Amino acid sequence: MATACAPDAHVEIDVPSQVAAALPDETVQQLQDAVTHAMTAAGASGAIVGVWAPWSGELVTGLGVESPAGTEPVTADMEFRVAQLTRPMICDVLYAVADEGAVRLDDPVADWVSGFPDLTDITLDQLCDSTSGIGSYSSQLAGMFLSNPARVWNPRELASYGIGQPRGGEPGSAYRDSDAGYVILGVALERATGRSAAQLLAEYVFDPLDLTQTRLPGGAAAPPSAEAVLTGHHSMRDAAGVMNCAEPLEITSLSASSGFTDSGVVSNIADVGRYVQGLASGALLPPGADRFEQPLAVYADAPSWYTTRGGAMQAGSLVGQSGSVPGYAMAAFSDPNSGLTVAVVLNNSAVGGGFTQYLAWELAAIASKAPAAAGATAPDAGLPWTAQQYHDLIAASAICSAPPA
Repeated sequence: MATACAPDAHVEIDVPSQVAAALPDETVQQLQDAVTHAMTAAGASGAIVGVWAPWSGELVTGLGVESPAGTEPVTADMEFRVAQLTRPMICDVLYAVADEGAVRLDDPVADWVSGFPDLTDITLDQLCDSTSGIGSYSSQLAGMFLSNPARVWNPRELASYGIGQPRGGEPGSAYRDSDAGYVILGVALERATGRSAAQLLAEYVFDPLDLTQTRLPGGAAAPPSAEAVLTGHHSMRDAAGVMNCAEPLEITSLSASSGFTDSGVVSNIADVGRYVQGLASGALLPPGADRFEQPLAVYADAPSWYTTRGGAMQAGSLVGQSGSVPGYAMAAFSDPNSGLTVAVVLNNSAVGGGFTQYLAWELAAIASKAPAAAGATAPDAGLPWTAQQYHDLIAASAICSAPPA
């Protein structure tokens, strides 16, 4: 495992070496069929998928077209918004800054963020673990994000919507999904270091991992990139409550301030795959740190193999995150032992991040069965689910035409 990094220091990711070959044709067909099945269910015209099975091969490709009425094919180099994968990234910054002594993990948030009376009993690491009890803002502001994507938001204003909700228990007692918490964490780290969140993420995460196409944009509304961009969409319901999947709202340009350090980062599929490998293997952690010590249940009665800590989710042997922002729904997970890594984005956000989590887990189950290339050995460990389980859940979660089973 790599040691802690200084800004601009390259960090190696300790995962098995990748076989330099395409995955077998049969595996590729199964993976592509799973993605196109999910695209139909989500009303997405396009998707980008990356699957890396070090013992067998890889698949990195775009599927479909950029819009329902378009003909421009989706390509693997297109950039998109990574949604809640931003969360473990800002936690990476917290751990690094704490290791340098600029903050302590158990610092009260009120030491660094003033003006919110309800933060006195919450610590920085509770924001990172999402155990602060603070609520979320996205459900309250979703309509405004869609109707006015160019609006530049002050992170404190976003946070106020989450803080204004009733507390979800005592701080530190249980996981509660809180986008406001990660926004407050970003504000606290800016205040503690005197640097912007964009600078901190670049110095402690993007540069060390050589994520050359990854960044936190400024507030001005813009597409994810000035170059190759996956066009983003969001299907809307009509007056009768029927989802209009044929003519979704196009929402490629957006102010990243609406997500900030919760969901504002943009990237491409290759960088996302590399980041989630670094996340799973602990490449950026200070020496001796265990990000997932004492993991928390994601919800009451969750399977024992589904837990969370440090801004990331653990699903069996996989570590990663999933989520959605206007225009995009994505998920990315990696197994630190076998190196199996999956990343996928759909260009319709109406389906939500839980849907793409299902898809990532289906893809992981398929890829985990890929045969070993010549001279390589397939890993013994498996996953606590089958591809068919999540294939069926995707069909049952369809918001557009139910795809064929």
